[in-house]
Amino acid sequence: MISYSEANNIISEEFRNLSRNTKEVELLSSLNRILAEEVYSDINLPSFDNSAMDGYAIKFSEGKQKWKIIGEISAGNYTSFSLTDETAIRIMTGGKLPENCTTVVPVEDVKVEDTFVELTNSIKFKEGLNIRRKGDDIKDGQLALEKNTIITSKHISAAAACGKKKLKVFDKLNIAVLATGDELIDIDEKPVGDKIRGSNLYSLLASINEMNMHPVNLGFVSDDKLELESKIKSALDNDIDILITTGGVSVGKYDYVPEIFEKLGVSIKFRKVNIKPGKPMIFGTFKKENHPVFIIGLPGNPVSSFVGFHLFVKNNIYKRFGVDSQNNFNANLLEDIRKNDDKRHFMRGLFRYNKELNKYFVEKLASQSSGNIVTTSKANCLIVLEEDKKIIEKDESVECIKI
Repeated sequence: MISYSEANNIISEEFRNLSRNTKEVELLSSLNRILAEEVYSDINLPSFDNSAMDGYAIKFSEGKQKWKIIGEISAGNYTSFSLTDETAIRIMTGGKLPENCTTVVPVEDVKVEDTFVELTNSIKFKEGLNIRRKGDDIKDGQLALEKNTIITSKHISAAAACGKKKLKVFDKLNIAVLATGDELIDIDEKPVGDKIRGSNLYSLLASINEMNMHPVNLGFVSDDKLELESKIKSALDNDIDILITTGGVSVGKYDYVPEIFEKLGVSIKFRKVNIKPGKPMIFGTFKKENHPVFIIGLPGNPVSSFVGFHLFVKNNIYKRFGVDSQNNFNANLLEDIRKNDDKRHFMRGLFRYNKELNKYFVEKLASQSSGNIVTTSKANCLIVLEEDKKIIEKDESVECIKI
């Protein structure tokens, strides 16, 4: 059995061999993909000096309170004017500034009578207010989006402003999921006797979808050695990057998965990790001519499967693609926590932010059973209890991972 850190390092090192092929896609098709290029602005943004609000463009003069209105400029409808100390232009948000403009006075700070505009009582202003200068946002040739960014709507906006109709992104990984066990039935069936719904399959496929990778649903397979071997062999023969199994990785009589992996030529790197939940876990590699397939055998308990994916699969895939996926933070415990072993624990917790104290606080959920997936759905973090910690007292700071 190896430590959490050792297991994580082994997977991280092996995942350096995951393929990182790229393709160019239409801008809107890049949403939630991982950017595979740096994006630079091809213009100054904004490309001209403009008004930050509706108001009156003036040439600032100390003590001046009243100006004659000589025209109007709206966004996209520029007319050339040259301001003097005595004149003003009515201007709309985004309108290009007239010549000699040094300040924009907001419309709510003035009163208009006939063709004159005058400051209302007690309003103070200074030179340079409410003006967006050419290149204030970004200058021509400057970096707008960094490579390895997960593209969201705000990044789409930035890319569009830089004139990018297409973006280069990394190809999605093909990640196959196979759920094993005689006890499993599909979720649209009602369990009777000793059967249970196979929620792990759907949880893992959903997790892969959340990452915007390509899930390959291999369904369920019983604890029949020949059937299981045939299913796994077929998966390895297909074009996949990662194979995830759930169930059958412990030391029970019908836990055939490790034996089958070895028979099919999988090089197993480890079989147990000193963590809770999720101690029985297999990681290995399968060599193919064009690229390796990475094998991850997760436990059958729903929480163990969920936690194992997030700790070892998700984080290390993102690391391979250079994505900053750090969801770790510190929070103060709202209660004492005790454990009686030397495993690293990942307890489901609920954190809250206290605005007055500017601190996060966290409490563990009542049930920590590795079979209780409903409790997990109510958690928003994992509380990390290191191997050598047996008692963590109330108000102590602990590491948490957002989920």
